[in-house]
Parts: sequence; structure tokens; C-alpha cells
Amino acid sequence: MVQLKTRRFAAGAFFFLTGLCFSSWASRIPDLQKKFQLSEGQLGSVLVGMPLGSLLALPLAAWAVFRFGSKAVVLAGMSFYLLFLLGIGIAPDAFVLAIMVFIFGMMGNMMNISLNTQALGIEKDYGRNILSSFHGLWSLAGFVGAGIGALMVYLEISPADHYLIILLLGAAMLVYFEKGILSDAKKKESGGGGFVWKRPNTTLAQLGMVGFCGMMCEGCMFDWSGVYMAKEVGASAAWVPSGYVAYMGAMASGRFLADRLANRFGKIVVLQLSGFMVFAGLLLSVLFPVIWIVIPAFILVGFGTAAVVPLTYSLAGKSSAYAPGLAIAMVSTISFFGFLLGPPLIGFVAELIGLKGSFALMAVVGLMISFWVWVGRDNFTAVPS
Repeated sequence: MVQLKTRRFAAGAFFFLTGLCFSSWASRIPDLQKKFQLSEGQLGSVLVGMPLGSLLALPLAAWAVFRFGSKAVVLAGMSFYLLFLLGIGIAPDAFVLAIMVFIFGMMGNMMNISLNTQALGIEKDYGRNILSSFHGLWSLAGFVGAGIGALMVYLEISPADHYLIILLLGAAMLVYFEKGILSDAKKKESGGGGFVWKRPNTTLAQLGMVGFCGMMCEGCMFDWSGVYMAKEVGASAAWVPSGYVAYMGAMASGRFLADRLANRFGKIVVLQLSGFMVFAGLLLSVLFPVIWIVIPAFILVGFGTAAVVPLTYSLAGKSSAYAPGLAIAMVSTISFFGFLLGPPLIGFVAELIGLKGSFALMAVVGLMISFWVWVGRDNFTAVPS
């Protein structure tokens, strides 16, 4: 019997490795753009394959976890995630690059659903909230991957060689931690029909809206925090990335703290507080666009968004109406549309009323996190803890 701590350590290693793969890809995007001489528009066409692949993979991932179990999908998904990362690095032209990015996005969400299903099983056996700490490891890997990427650029190592190094490291981790990933029973419905993608019930739909608002705010910070620092705050080139770094650092730290807070005060309280923090942080950045206020404001936003996705997944995975993988996929699908729609919405609104107006709108979206938690509080508290 695999010990509980061994299972937690192994799952954490896979969360970290997944984050490392993603940040390794992201850190070399400028080099890939230069290699293939892509314009901003052409690069955008390549990059859109990532979210499209991720979205397409959601029902597929739920079916695979249902049919084969989360362990099989974790191990297969991680193997292909590493291989297609290398595929991005060795792509001979922009067309193949776009295909590799699309499939890489698919494999990323295969890992998302299967790993969260595996982690929820561990959380259930622990009898307390631990899912946020797994997501914290993913965020931590983002810093590590970005640092490794910067080092590779400094050493003039090509993306292909960089990704080969990550592949070899990942393969070693895959072999070493494989035994810590628990096999779960394959699910079969009594009617013999097997897996069927279903319409989410009210509880999952409300959780999806919480995640939708949270991920829309995440997308805002990922894509627009640097632009806001440059255009509205007027930060120097050296300070432009500081807002994003502050946000990401707070989000990573917040995920390691979120489980303790949820265990002490309950998930509902933490989620409601999260929405208010996002609202307050974004509103401060709009009202006082000076660097010494905006950076702490972005830190507040980071702490606010930290717990939203992990806690909504945790609540979804405890649904008695659906298998955990399917419930997570349903909530993730709704949530992910927020991540897709947020960044372009900000750009469109900024064209009409300016970037400050866009961030003010995102502040309202942050407040909607608390609103949807309030709307669904009775359903959420009815979910087994």
C-alpha cells in the first residue's frame, strides 16, 4: 500500500513538472517568434492554438479519466506533454509549430483534469484541504521555469536543446514518481452506456461562474499587468515586469496559505474574501496609478485570485452527482471561458474608454466572485467536506 505522504509528494512532483513544462514553453516564445520571423498577428494565430487545444481536451480528458482512471491519464498525458514540448522546439516551420502548440495545449488540460482528480483523492484521504498547495507548486514551477528560460537565453541555448533538457529531466521524474500515483477504479455506469458528457447541475454551474470570474481576472493580470505598468503607471522599462512578478509571487504564496485558511475558516469564507481582495486591489490600481501603490495592489490581486480555482475544483470534486473527473471538467470548462474572453475583452474596452476603464471593469468582475459565492453558498455548503 502506497503511503499517503508518498502519494502527496508524487502528485506534487507532477504538478511542479507540469508547471515547469508550461513556463519553459512560455519563456522561449520571443525566440520562436524570431526563429520563424513571425509578425505579432502571425504569432497571435500560433498562440491561439494553446487555449483552443485546452478547451477541446476538457471533455476528452473527463472521458479518459472515467474510462482508464486518473493514473493512466497522468502518466500518458505527462509523457506526451514532454514530447510535444520538444516538438515545439524542433518544429521546422510555423505551420508545424502551430500544430505542436495546439496539441501541447490539449495535453496540458489532460494533465489538469487527471492530476486534479488524483489530488482530490489524496485530499479526501487526508480529511482536510490540501489542493491549493498542489496548485502552489504549479505556480512555483512558473518562477523556476522562467528563471531556467532566462538562463538558457543568456547561454544562447536553442529552444530545441532547452526543451530536450526538460524532456530528459521530466522522463527521470516520471519514472521515479510513477509508483506514488494511485490507480483508481475505472467507472462504469449501471446502464452500460459508459461515459456521457452531461449538463452541469445548479451547484456546478454556480461553481463554474465563480471560476469564470476568477480566471477572467487571472487572464487580465497575465496579459495586461505589464502593459498597465508601462502605459498607465509610466514605469521605466526595468520596472515594467515588477507588477507581474509581484502578482505571480503573491498568487503562488497565497496558494500555499489557502489550505490552512480554508481548514480554519471554511471554503465559502475564503472564496468570498478572495473576491473582495481582487476588487480592492484592481480598484486601488485604477484610482492611484503610481508604482508604490500599484505593486502592493497587484499583490492584493494575487492573493485574491490564488484560492479561487483550487477551492472551486475542490468543491466540484466532492459532488455526489458526478464522477470527480467529470465534475472538475464541467467547472473547468465554464471557468476557462473566462480566461479566454478576459484578455480580448480588456483590449476592446480599452479602445473605447481606456485601460483604466478596463481594469475598473475587471474590479467589478472580481467582486462578482463574491457575488456568485453568496448566490451558491447553500449549495456549496451542502457539498460533503
